[in-house]
Amino acid sequence: MGLLTNRAERSEIKPGDHIYTYRAVFAYSHHGIYVGGSKVVHFTRTESSIAGADKDGDGDKLMLLNLSSSSSSCPNFPDCGFQQQPNSGGSGVVLSCLDCFLKNGSLYCFEYGVSPCVFHAKLRGGTCTTAPSDPPETVVHRAMHLLLQNNGFGNYDVFRNNCEDFALYCKTGLLSLDKMGVGRSGQASSAIGAPLAALVSSPLRLLMPAAGPVGLAAVTAGMYCMSRYATDIGVRTDVVKVAVEDLPAYI
Repeated sequence: MGLLTNRAERSEIKPGDHIYTYRAVFAYSHHGIYVGGSKVVHFTRTESSIAGADKDGDGDKLMLLNLSSSSSSCPNFPDCGFQQQPNSGGSGVVLSCLDCFLKNGSLYCFEYGVSPCVFHAKLRGGTCTTAPSDPPETVVHRAMHLLLQNNGFGNYDVFRNNCEDFALYCKTGLLSLDKMGVGRSGQASSAIGAPLAALVSSPLRLLMPAAGPVGLAAVTAGMYCMSRYATDIGVRTDVVKVAVEDLPAYI
């Protein structure tokens, strides 16, 4: 792994690692916790919530459908696709084998405890955080505990409670108290921060005509990086450490 990519080989990952893979030609990434034995625990949109989104005319239906990475017909692992409450659409926290999780995609390993310089150097969100990781056994315990709970990790939300939020919580135990803002996901923060930075910097064309397109691009990039950093769980002030056994009271 380096500044340009977090690509990893299967032989390099260990239980407790936060892994991810890209979907839809790098349009977005899907995250999970590797628990060993070629198994991954991850958080997905449930079938019932997808149906509800379709009924309401949600334009993100295709993305939401692809977020579910488990397979009920895995030829290698009978327990691949296991989740609580399968008859009512599932809890959203799923156990999958590594092959079904990756879906022929490449394997990447999320980085923890990076310096601010490294964080800013990785322009794409959802690849690293300045927050340190807890010990691997604690991470695996959180993931398996949530897998076996009926309420799982709560209701899936693309921007406030998604697969990256789940993996970040399992790794750090940190939970945001702000229910209305963006969640802990760097991917969601980037999706919102990029257009917002472009919108806010647009008036500078009138105020700083001499800056030109290069100067405007530099200002936009700077604002984007600042917004990403401000929402990182390692620097946010609205996050608290929550024991996994106490999580239902917060979600």
